Amino acid sequence: MITNPKPTPSFTSWRRIFCSLVLVAAAVALVAAVASSDAVGQRVELPSQRAFHPAPALKIAPWVMDHTANGQQAQFFVVLADQADLSPAANLLTKTEKGRFVYQTLLDKAQSTQGPILQLLRDRNIEHQSFYIVNAILVKGDRQLAETFAARSDVARIEGNPVIHNDLPQLGQVEQSPLQPRGPATPATIEPGINYTHAPDVWALGFKGETIVVAGADTGIRWTHEALKPHYRGWDGANANHNQNWHDSIHDSVGNPCGNDSPEPCDDFFHGTHTIATAVGDDGGTNQVGMAPGAKWIGCRNMDQGNGTPARYIECMEFFLAPYPLNCTPNEGDPTKAPDITNNSWGCPPSEGCAVNTLQAAVEAQGAAGIQMVVSAGNSGPGCSTVVDPPSFYEASYTVGALNTGTDTIAGFSSRGPVTVDGSNRIKPDITAPGTNTRSATNDCDNCYGTASGTSMASPHIAGAMALLWSAIPSFQHQIQPSRDALDDSAVFISSTLCGTAGPPNNVFGWGRIDIAAAVGTPAPTPTVSPTPVSSATPCGLSTPTPTPSIPPTATPTASATATATATVPPVTPTPTATQTPPPTATPTPSSPPISPTPPPRATPRPRPTPHPRP
Repeated sequence: MITNPKPTPSFTSWRRIFCSLVLVAAAVALVAAVASSDAVGQRVELPSQRAFHPAPALKIAPWVMDHTANGQQAQFFVVLADQADLSPAANLLTKTEKGRFVYQTLLDKAQSTQGPILQLLRDRNIEHQSFYIVNAILVKGDRQLAETFAARSDVARIEGNPVIHNDLPQLGQVEQSPLQPRGPATPATIEPGINYTHAPDVWALGFKGETIVVAGADTGIRWTHEALKPHYRGWDGANANHNQNWHDSIHDSVGNPCGNDSPEPCDDFFHGTHTIATAVGDDGGTNQVGMAPGAKWIGCRNMDQGNGTPARYIECMEFFLAPYPLNCTPNEGDPTKAPDITNNSWGCPPSEGCAVNTLQAAVEAQGAAGIQMVVSAGNSGPGCSTVVDPPSFYEASYTVGALNTGTDTIAGFSSRGPVTVDGSNRIKPDITAPGTNTRSATNDCDNCYGTASGTSMASPHIAGAMALLWSAIPSFQHQIQPSRDALDDSAVFISSTLCGTAGPPNNVFGWGRIDIAAAVGTPAPTPTVSPTPVSSATPCGLSTPTPTPSIPPTATPTASATATATATVPPVTPTPTATQTPPPTATPTPSSPPISPTPPPRATPRPRPTPHPRP
């Protein structure tokens, strides 16, 4: 019988030595990993923890990878993992409380989390711009820099800042319509789309949008237009004050007719003037082109002749959340100057590099602050699942499709649901409004008007309708879901199975065609209202604004260790409890007595579909 001989002592010794060397090498590797991790502010993760932290390459959006290839530099967002929790704002009733809480919470979160990254950027003299409405920092750098940030556990993702080429509607023939006093011989011309929404029936009750402010984020606004100047919050009838009423997020354009950092409202295309006038325009004479001519407006230019970027879009949303004076920073923002409603006739196509969720936090922050964000559905119809461009498909966006004006037929270009781009299968649009051959103000001259077609034209009809609702029934003001329900439940339902079930709602018409008179009903007489005051804020720094680059190399970040927003806006600390969740028809406590303590009687609300789970 043959057996294996026992190892000799020398063989055993060498095996022990070899094992010891392996253990020593492993220990050295571990120490090196810890040291390397500490050097970039990271911690060593156990294998079980790695599932919760994607590999750095997986955090970087494809657009960033493409545009930093071969040593190229590109602008990209470093989106932090720690985002503010705004849910307690739902337990606050007034716009002032909601706005202050949201602004302060977002700003505090940015200040407490962005410091290490901002310090690294300053130390390396790297161009950057800090944002707080989305806890993110815009950076210009190469692939190595993107990978450095992606490797950090406090960074959620790296997303691009592409230039977006919005395919905006084209303007038809422009006409001049000089101001003519309104009277029996020269009655006002109310546009067909305005009539079809039944807005004049609400005017007859005495409500035209008084006390409500609508903001336009667009190609700018010709503020001196006769249909707009009387309704500008920055105009008191004799003097203009653009502080907290206007912001320009275009900083690096070449050859733009408005230049960069325009100190006063200016429209470089026509689109912004046209859309805001459909919401609030009226020259006091024969041109009654707007839904809510008693409302005021403010504006922000977020497109360079139709070209936007996520950074420009976010900058305007940040301004609307807490407007700040010219030459100031968001740290000097005042949420009590925020508009009530924003109109957004623009998009951010993923096909051009816009990440699906880049803008979502900013949109949701406006809603948490009691600001209704109205968004056009897009002009990619007639196919199904063509509502694909942020922010149109977000649940927080009140999304508008376009009707052929004067009919209950859908415009061929109007985008439709269901939403598949984010996997939600969400029904969109939410509602429809007239959107073809819409006549409104243009930027050609102070009494110029022209026609255009698009969901861009439908959206301001809904923004103006919401202004009428909130003016007539103050208990709805800044209660976002109850207000949307009021418009949805009173809409004229139009059945369609083209893109799913007939509804209501369905993926072609949403809940149907807006009928603002049905939504308002017959509220009690309104008390005399005070005019919306003109901001008395003064600009920061020089009285004449000077252009500044969008992401200057040595810019002081918005969220810096020395920023003290609490000096301007005292924090509101809600104390939510399980019994404080407001009911679906929560009634706010306005500063003046409400016209009616409860909404007027309406038809029994339609059954609402069970929402799809969030992705």
